[in-house]
Amino acid sequence: MTGLRVTVDDLSGSETVALIAHHLEGMHAQTPAESVHALGVRELRHPDVTVWSAWRSDSLAGVGALKRFGDADGEIKSMRVADAHLGTGVGRALVRHIVTEARAAGLRALWLETGSDAAFAPARALYASEGFTVCDPFGPYRPDRHSTFMTQTL
Repeated sequence: MTGLRVTVDDLSGSETVALIAHHLEGMHAQTPAESVHALGVRELRHPDVTVWSAWRSDSLAGVGALKRFGDADGEIKSMRVADAHLGTGVGRALVRHIVTEARAAGLRALWLETGSDAAFAPARALYASEGFTVCDPFGPYRPDRHSTFMTQTL
């Protein structure tokens, strides 16, 4: 995607922190609290998590993270496109970037959890178009009618 710069983010910038907060607010507005699995800034700063931010010029366009679990697996976390950049390919660019980085790190599979209701249909469609398939709950997750679980072998 032209004009988009994706970089590792240490979550020290106010714009990134604000987008993560906006993401959490949105998840809690759409999903019962017990079914919200989005990570806040504190959890995203864990050593097993890498966060990337996508920038178009000086404008924060989106964020996405990779949480490693074990030596061969990872989970896509905290994917959020800034409202002003929705529908411009930022989400796809971030997913592709995370998949590329996961392969480069030697991971063999990626997993994710996203919502199951209509508001999350664009996210599910994006992930499916990038090769993710619906699967059973993984790791710490349990069956939840509000969650859709997806995976991709790398």
